[in-house]
Amino acid sequence: MKVAFTTYAAAFQCPGGGEIQLMKSRDVLMRMGTEVVLFDNWSDSLKGFDILHMFSVQGGSYNLVAYAKQVGIPVVVSPVIWISDEPNDYPMSEIQFILENADIICPNSQLEAEMLTTSFKDFSTKMHVTHNAVCRSFFEQHDQTLFRKRYQIFEDFVLYVGNIEHRKNLARLAEATARIGIRLVIVGAVRDEKYYRAVERACMGALTVVPYIQNDSVMLKSAYAACSCFALPSLLETPGLAAMEAAASGCKLVITEKGSTKEYFGNSALYVDPYSVNDIEEKLRQALMSSKNHDVDLTTAMRAFSWENTGTQIYAAYKRARSQQC
Repeated sequence: MKVAFTTYAAAFQCPGGGEIQLMKSRDVLMRMGTEVVLFDNWSDSLKGFDILHMFSVQGGSYNLVAYAKQVGIPVVVSPVIWISDEPNDYPMSEIQFILENADIICPNSQLEAEMLTTSFKDFSTKMHVTHNAVCRSFFEQHDQTLFRKRYQIFEDFVLYVGNIEHRKNLARLAEATARIGIRLVIVGAVRDEKYYRAVERACMGALTVVPYIQNDSVMLKSAYAACSCFALPSLLETPGLAAMEAAASGCKLVITEKGSTKEYFGNSALYVDPYSVNDIEEKLRQALMSSKNHDVDLTTAMRAFSWENTGTQIYAAYKRARSQQC
């Protein structure tokens, strides 16, 4: 089977969890024997592929989906999105078109599947859940001194890993850490410079920003080992690859209640209302005061979410998509 992977045009200009999901999915499928090509609009012809797999339903993706349907190529879509009740600037008509023309839709959770059906229309017959996953190397023990020495951080700190943008709700997290009097360490790139300045002001000086660290690097794993807790109080998550990595690494986890997080982390994380600084502060204090140095229950739960399992789920989606074309 030959599969074309594609995504929206600007995705890899500032990569985050969605882009990691794409590349890790490619890696595991290729190990399983599936030929996966990162589709090149300049040189590749869709007619040479058995499947088009679209990652993300951000704007600008619908033309390729429409062409694939026109030439009879099955379309599998991983939406990588969560539509909340809050106002948003998503291209809803384009998303509707993509989902309608997909042969199979691969949300990252059952909760995401239900959300898509509620936000658009009943696509339940097309749904095929393919979970996000975490690399096995995050379950290993890593030396925290590598990160501390490299970035000269020898105090307790709350860690966030991801891009700096409004959806990640870092300004409220920064205000909460400032109230507690603990340093906030951010590992990631700046997507929104104006928002970054707001985060910087809210931290009252106790902020360290580390540029993007490669997902599979020892340095990132050292950062997880070094932190006092990991925080991801986003306005929504599906469920956040960095949170899964932190959980696998044994971090105490403070995470948003919005999105599909509870389907992955169950009762082993502290959930916050992302719109309440008071709630974020309270849950951070609970995590920091906890005597648990290593959350065994949370780490154990993460072992079910391997890329090998995800690859099997995706391949099954491809088989369904092709069978529907026959």
